[in-house]
Amino acid sequence: MSSNLSSTRRVFMMHTALACATTLLAANAQAQSLVAETDPQASTLGYKADASKVDKTKQPKFAAGQICGNCALYQGAAGSAAGACPLFAGKQVAAKAWCSAWAKKG
Repeated sequence: MSSNLSSTRRVFMMHTALACATTLLAANAQAQSLVAETDPQASTLGYKADASKVDKTKQPKFAAGQICGNCALYQGAAGSAAGACPLFAGKQVAAKAWCSAWAKKG
């Protein structure tokens, strides 16, 4: 019986450690700030926090319907307001934003 109790305690401790790590990762992801249009990387890529405000004369690659939320690089959950993008390490992009690196999913 003591080996069964020891095994249960071990499983409980592993689950507790996993839950703590998951909570810390989620808190870190939520703490990331949004990319500013004035950020040097964002400026270089023509990033606009609202794709409807993209100047089509300055950004000829832009087409209606292209937003970060449907870009192959976007790492946010479907339906989320913002998510990570590998082009902007440590920051999030708005799902309704756009930049010149937009790539079709799939």
